[in-house]
Amino acid sequence: MLVLGIETSCDETGVALYDTEQGLLADALYSQVELHAEFGGVVPELASRDHLRKLVPLVHQVMQQAQRPLSDLNAIAYTAGPGLIGALMTGSCMARALALALGIPALAVHHMEGHLLAPLLDKAPPAFPFVALLVSGGHTQLIQVEAIGRYQLLGESVDDAAGEAFDKTAKLLQLGYPGGPRLAALAQQGTPHRFAFPRPMTNRPGLDLSFSGLKTHTLTCIRELEAANTLDEQAKADVAWAFQDAVVDTLTIKCKRALKHTGYTRLVVAGGVSANLALRQRLDQLLQGMGGEVFYPALAYCTDNGAMIALAGALRLAAGEQDASPPPALRPRWPLVELNPLATSSLTS
Repeated sequence: MLVLGIETSCDETGVALYDTEQGLLADALYSQVELHAEFGGVVPELASRDHLRKLVPLVHQVMQQAQRPLSDLNAIAYTAGPGLIGALMTGSCMARALALALGIPALAVHHMEGHLLAPLLDKAPPAFPFVALLVSGGHTQLIQVEAIGRYQLLGESVDDAAGEAFDKTAKLLQLGYPGGPRLAALAQQGTPHRFAFPRPMTNRPGLDLSFSGLKTHTLTCIRELEAANTLDEQAKADVAWAFQDAVVDTLTIKCKRALKHTGYTRLVVAGGVSANLALRQRLDQLLQGMGGEVFYPALAYCTDNGAMIALAGALRLAAGEQDASPPPALRPRWPLVELNPLATSSLTS
């Protein structure tokens, strides 16, 4: 089955073509980073307009790259949430209109399920069950994954997501947009352990996380350096190292707890922050020490992309999911655990 995936949840327009027998055939991604950079963050109205401008050309590009006509499609998958409502509407309208014209199903996909399943695009995908750490700009969650569509929330951030904390801290350091990757790059130049930052909520039981207090601690540190007139470039790098180390350490501690809680030996890490090299290094060490395995998406599929949406749609189509009538509502907020489980057991082994 051939499925076209459309992702427009925020500031990246992703389109991809996935075949259940041959795998990923083609994908294209357009980032709006330059568009939003002058504002220091995503402007929802501008994001929606830019999706409208790029969607049709990207669909044509992907189909031409795969050398397949639109008439070959068996379904179109699109992100229905969570995300910016205007951005979600552009992808939904495009997908449903094209599906109607072709007489094929249009499948609403959960954005975070797309991220969770992204490692399955790899040639050596993880087997079920596993613990998933979903870590992005809007979400930080630990999920017990028994099978595709069968998810149990173990813990989540009670305030800022890890990626959001990265971006806000980068803004405090005046690193520009997008902040997270720039802070991670600056941290590589930092002096280890010059500053001691807290590891929030690690001294108490449970799997929930919190990063707002760490952000406040970082702000206090920066203000003290400014007051002493010692906030030079090296000090900024040292602050970046301390902040990143605290986030990575906190996530690692919680992942270890989640694995022990479930008894699982496999960890999947997905979402934009899963591209962070310091986090990957620490989690690699953790799982090696526990005798387990850790899986990540390819770097190209850590951030928002159409490939993960096409894959999730293809798996749900293969499991018998049909085009809902009336169409499901778009959901800016959508808990992953509210998804309907897939019925096809062959997809869960």
